[in-house]
Amino acid sequence: MNSLPSARDVLPQDAERALLVGRVWRDDQRGPVVVTVRNGEVIDLSATVNVMADLLERDDAAHIVANAEGESLGTLDRLLDNAGSSSAPYLLAPCDVQAIKACGVTFAVSLLERVIEEQAGGDAARAGELREELKRVIGGDLSKIRPGSDEAMALKAELQSRGAWSQYMEVGIGPDAEVFTKAQPLSAVGHGAAVGLHPSSHWNNPEPEIVLAVDARGNARGATLGNDVNLRDIEGRSALLLGKAKDNNASCAIGPFIRLFDEHFSMDDVRSAMVSLRIEGDDDFLLEDASDMREISRDPLDLVSQTIGDHHQYPDGFMLFLGTMFSPIQDRDGPGQGFTHHLGDRVTISTPRLGALTNQVQRSDQLPPWTYGIRAWLKHQSRG
Repeated sequence: MNSLPSARDVLPQDAERALLVGRVWRDDQRGPVVVTVRNGEVIDLSATVNVMADLLERDDAAHIVANAEGESLGTLDRLLDNAGSSSAPYLLAPCDVQAIKACGVTFAVSLLERVIEEQAGGDAARAGELREELKRVIGGDLSKIRPGSDEAMALKAELQSRGAWSQYMEVGIGPDAEVFTKAQPLSAVGHGAAVGLHPSSHWNNPEPEIVLAVDARGNARGATLGNDVNLRDIEGRSALLLGKAKDNNASCAIGPFIRLFDEHFSMDDVRSAMVSLRIEGDDDFLLEDASDMREISRDPLDLVSQTIGDHHQYPDGFMLFLGTMFSPIQDRDGPGQGFTHHLGDRVTISTPRLGALTNQVQRSDQLPPWTYGIRAWLKHQSRG
């Protein structure tokens, strides 16, 4: 991919005090290593810790990231020059063996769009008409309704009586959040890599989200950015096609780095973040929008507790996409057709405290296949 952002664009605005951890592919090591960034220089931490999931379990993680000695891999700009190519070293997704989970319908705007997808049966041409009809039926501001509250249950009863209830309404304003498996461990792609669309999809979009890094005890240890690539036509045909809509080759991007929580960066920064999205097409198309985390219907820690607890454990920890309010409706290919990706689109997701994640859109079946799985990763670890 050409003209990727520089290190200055990719890193948080206060990078000099941010505790950043990521992963880099090294050909000379025949595999991934855990790294940090100090003063624009990428430092290999593998002499101290070589498994991201292990690092996030350690009480001294912040001390390691700030102080552990390691080999310099050069400047971050040098690594960014290799992004999207086969030239190592280059950035990988910052997680390794953690499960990759995602929450859906956590914003009122995305709730409305999911209902539209369902009622349109995946037909993008019907979206505009349904959007206006649903706004008339639902009325009010759904973002002000607390999921599971008496007010929410009263609205549910009213919508059911009008025949307007939806399974998406259930997870949007009901007591239980939607939590699903987005991708398999080691399958996510990082900054600069291409993201993939299933070849049968013709109505799709990026989903810019904040992603929490959570340890095996259920403690959120840091945050990063993610693109939960979304196939609106496939999920719109049936919610039972969620797996096909969400989990394909290169359909999950995470990065560029996990920023650890410390005295300079906390969960409150996540709660107040504005996550920006920029889509640039080869057809001179430009779309810019943003997700305001202050409008999320469920608190991030509530989403964590609905994912892990006595009902479900994650011994290697997990990455948790928190959802997005972004639902692109800007017409691209003709009146009433809304937005869908073109191959070659460049997608940049950013927020000042986490930096920027950039990827280019291609087809999943035309991208390099995913071959580096758990067995290859274990073989690499045993070499040390």
